[in-house]
Amino acid sequence: MAHTIITTAPEKVTPVIKKEHYFSLSFVLSRVLNSGVIMSIEKNESELKGLEKSIGKLTQSKYVSLFNSYTGAVHAALWGQDIVHGSLTRLEGASDQDQRFASWLGVGLVTDSDVQQGFEKVTVTWDNLPRMEQELQPKLHKAPVLVLDFTELGFGPCASILVNDESVWTKAERLKIFGAFDLKTMWTQEEAEPDIQPGAQFNYRLSPLVAACVKLSLLRRNSGYEN
Repeated sequence: MAHTIITTAPEKVTPVIKKEHYFSLSFVLSRVLNSGVIMSIEKNESELKGLEKSIGKLTQSKYVSLFNSYTGAVHAALWGQDIVHGSLTRLEGASDQDQRFASWLGVGLVTDSDVQQGFEKVTVTWDNLPRMEQELQPKLHKAPVLVLDFTELGFGPCASILVNDESVWTKAERLKIFGAFDLKTMWTQEEAEPDIQPGAQFNYRLSPLVAACVKLSLLRRNSGYEN
């Protein structure tokens, strides 16, 4: 008995980085890779602090915390506000990823407008990078925490949270291994803020190399690229 074989055309995959942005990407990479960031511990630490400072200046936020993934930033945004297993929060326009991760954390999502928005988010791309101020303005005061996702720039997973409440920032930093408080403990041999240390920490520390690339992209977002 003959069998009919049905073939379908492969689904067209949209590239993450558009061709028109190749030069911007290569420019940043070449600048950073020739700066000695990879080899120098001191420069590595300054790149993380430099990116925090750049984001804080751009958004006029008092506290910035960096993460090596979007989900890490979401976890910290919720944990910092004590939105934990068994809690309810509201996320306008929550993606499938947001919904699945909230479910994994045991956080329920509701649409009730009386429930405070858990966080706002902005995905940073090469297309909206030059107009970041305009992109951010409507989001800055709609929720206590703003999540910026820089992953689509193409340097690697990278996200940050922005807050004006120091207690939220402190809890978020404590969630990640080798955050500000763990590094302080390493140097002083004294536990920093032990009363807010979570039961488990996560490997959410951002790569300094990725931080350097994102920082340079932000600093030159309104400049023409040079040879």
